[in-house]
Amino acid sequence: MFAPREAYGANGLDLPPAKAAVRNDTYLELHGVHKRYGGFTALESIDLAIARGEFVCFLGPSGCGKTTLLRIIAGLETQTAGRIHQAGRDISVLPPAGRDYGIVFQSYALFPNLSIADNVAYGLVNRRQPRAQIAARVQELLALVGLPGSGAKYPEQMSGGQQQRVALARALATSPGLLLLDEPLSALDAIVRVHLRNEIRALQRELGVTTVMVTHDQEEALSVADRIVVMNHGVIEQVGTPAQVYREPASPFVARFIGKVNRLQAVAEGDHWFRCGDKRLQCAPGAGADFRAGRPVELYLRPEDRVVGALPDDTPGLCTGRVLRTEFLGGNCLVEVDVDGLPGQPLQLQYSLNQMDEFGVREGAQLRFALRMDRLRVFAAQSEASEGEGA
Repeated sequence: MFAPREAYGANGLDLPPAKAAVRNDTYLELHGVHKRYGGFTALESIDLAIARGEFVCFLGPSGCGKTTLLRIIAGLETQTAGRIHQAGRDISVLPPAGRDYGIVFQSYALFPNLSIADNVAYGLVNRRQPRAQIAARVQELLALVGLPGSGAKYPEQMSGGQQQRVALARALATSPGLLLLDEPLSALDAIVRVHLRNEIRALQRELGVTTVMVTHDQEEALSVADRIVVMNHGVIEQVGTPAQVYREPASPFVARFIGKVNRLQAVAEGDHWFRCGDKRLQCAPGAGADFRAGRPVELYLRPEDRVVGALPDDTPGLCTGRVLRTEFLGGNCLVEVDVDGLPGQPLQLQYSLNQMDEFGVREGAQLRFALRMDRLRVFAAQSEASEGEGA
């Protein structure tokens, strides 16, 4: 585990924990940021405010613009238009060296010919700090990231996870006000990735450093972020807490990209009622616009948003159906069901292993369950041509 935050504040900023730091005070602001490469628009009208001490994830498919946006914040690329303010200072045209941040890349970007200690000390040496002060700071940082006594080693002697810890220590060496993480865990194996992401989140909370991480891994973003910026085709689809983007997606893209979801074709009947096959379903007023009667819509529902057990015949959203196939996912199973009255629109439902046994869920079995209509999200029907999810 990482060491306490005292090692961070001993030679630089001494920030409060992130929970106390996430207030209304905005630390990083983006206003109308555009980026074009010839005739290709990589970013379009990006407006975003990040609070001091927040951990924000840029999440989206490959080619959505999330890494480009991070590089613009870092000054590694220049925006075509728009302004960037950090701690009240306009940094829009400043070079990277003139901005206050540390950065960690996917590839670690360690110097192979330098020892671990010299890698961590690189930014401090460039600032011409006294040698003794640098040495003390390096030892503090290596202890902070759980690598005490590793200063004499070289990168090739370290595992991938250890190298990424070194890269993190180097990024924190100058006590930056902003920490940028560009898919820092994607090169690691699954077990190390989960372990290290939890430690990075714990460290960020201890230090209170404002952090922006780019990732395409939705589970990673949901587990560490205070807020998630969901991007697609160079625009922001939604900004919200992990619970908000999962439970209250603002667009069909967000509903499909975050987690698993069922999508049902339906027709509006007015007053938040919808006809889906032989069934009438009513969503909560806040779950979608009250579409005019006769308009085609799509209903989105998560696999876990169902009720099982002894259900009366008048239960709202009651369904019966036959299990087509099951998918084992460890502690849970995903079950595909051919629902009576919904021809051609099978549903995926989630059951725990205990529920699989309790309710006799297996291929060919008949099931009885109810849809959680309060969890339905409704959007206008989209043509297949408009459903691109990024390249």
